[in-house]
Amino acid sequence: MNPLILFYIGSHPDNRGRTLSKILQQDDCWFEVAHDYIQWLFPNEEKSRITPGSPTITAEIKKEFMSDEILQQHLRASFYRILVFYGLTITDRGIVKSDNWENRKLNWFIEDTHNNSRITRILKCLCALGLKNEALQFHHTLVDLVQNEKDCGIGKVAQQYWAEAVCNS
Repeated sequence: MNPLILFYIGSHPDNRGRTLSKILQQDDCWFEVAHDYIQWLFPNEEKSRITPGSPTITAEIKKEFMSDEILQQHLRASFYRILVFYGLTITDRGIVKSDNWENRKLNWFIEDTHNNSRITRILKCLCALGLKNEALQFHHTLVDLVQNEKDCGIGKVAQQYWAEAVCNS
């Protein structure tokens, strides 16, 4: 069985020996300074230039994710955890700012950072692996924040990548 599927089922670690549950338990500081987990939590069809050897989405992986509720639940758990990192949360009104927004936005929202590339990766992954509605909600929230929040430092290039990530899937 594919290593990414085994990782997402929860039975095997990533290439660094970390299980999905252990990664999701890390604090926000770890999520910021570690740079090789994002490719496992949110794989893409393209190979990573930053982390060679990280998993990529294949037709087989898409089929598995689309047909397996456990894989879908675990991908949602990864998405919900990364939303916390960005200071966001899911409610019955959609994705909104959470109680830690003012603190978390300092890490990514007030200037262009590598987190913009991470967001593009997340959007592409969600669309590819069956969570397009979540990707669209996330993108809608990002657009709303860029347009309505003060201190936005997100550049036009990042915004265009985000739009393409959800439109091209």
